[in-house]
Amino acid sequence: MTGLLPERFLTPQRLLWASVAVAIVTIILKTLAWYITDSVGLLSDAMESLVNLASAIFALMMVTIAQRPADEEHPYGHHKAEYFSSGFEGVLIIAAAVGIVWAAGHRLADPQPIQEVGWGLALSVVSSALNGLLAWVMFRSAKTHRSIALDADARHLVTDVWTSVGVVIGIAAVAMTDWLWLDPVVAIGVALNILWEGAHLMWRSSQGLMDEAVEPEVLREIQKALADFDHHTIRFDHVTTRRSGQRRFVDLHMHMPASWSLGRAAAVRTSVEQALMSAVPGLRATIQLLPSDVEAHFDDPRDLR
Repeated sequence: MTGLLPERFLTPQRLLWASVAVAIVTIILKTLAWYITDSVGLLSDAMESLVNLASAIFALMMVTIAQRPADEEHPYGHHKAEYFSSGFEGVLIIAAAVGIVWAAGHRLADPQPIQEVGWGLALSVVSSALNGLLAWVMFRSAKTHRSIALDADARHLVTDVWTSVGVVIGIAAVAMTDWLWLDPVVAIGVALNILWEGAHLMWRSSQGLMDEAVEPEVLREIQKALADFDHHTIRFDHVTTRRSGQRRFVDLHMHMPASWSLGRAAAVRTSVEQALMSAVPGLRATIQLLPSDVEAHFDDPRDLR
């Protein structure tokens, strides 16, 4: 799909709208598969698709908010809204896992035969193929747009694909062995798998809201750009970074001779800012100018109270 459409058309909003549409289609297919087979494993698969739909809608809302420009109440923008999407998706996944375990527990106590296995598996495979294709496209776009909401939705779709694979294998095994208890056991395995994914999404969301540092590869690009300017007359220290949704921020001190004019110092700082933004697209740099013989001190005990 990425080869057919230019990357600029694969925006987070458009892909999340596609995720909503695919979720609706897969809900219909998987619900039909459950209806004709009466398999609790396929029911668990359909329940996860309901979570996909709710998550995609909420992610679409958060991505739209995240792209709003900065205003007086939010001078640094609204980029962190995407982390709420990732956290919300994690909560929904955990809730779906609890529901699946509840349904599977009842079926484990009272096993039921599975009907029309062939049709049920065929519908599940088709829906999984749709989810897998969309997830592949979304992963590529999430990396390009640095969108955690898009990445979270893609990860959930991948989890859904593996869930469906497990369900298909389990139901096929039930059909071949006539072990009816295997169907609810597969459903419980599905629940445990998506429970892990939900916890992972919530953890990533919490780390983003806590101003996590930029990725190691991004930090290396920042250090590489600064190294081109760092010599006996200019040096950098107190380099700190953070992530906020699609944005990357770096704060640092640039030391230079006290004899330099303000105009010369400002010109060098501008060159450093441009080099940093070229090395890391979307980076916002804050550079404080200091004379070479002046050191800034942090972590004063009075500031930590």
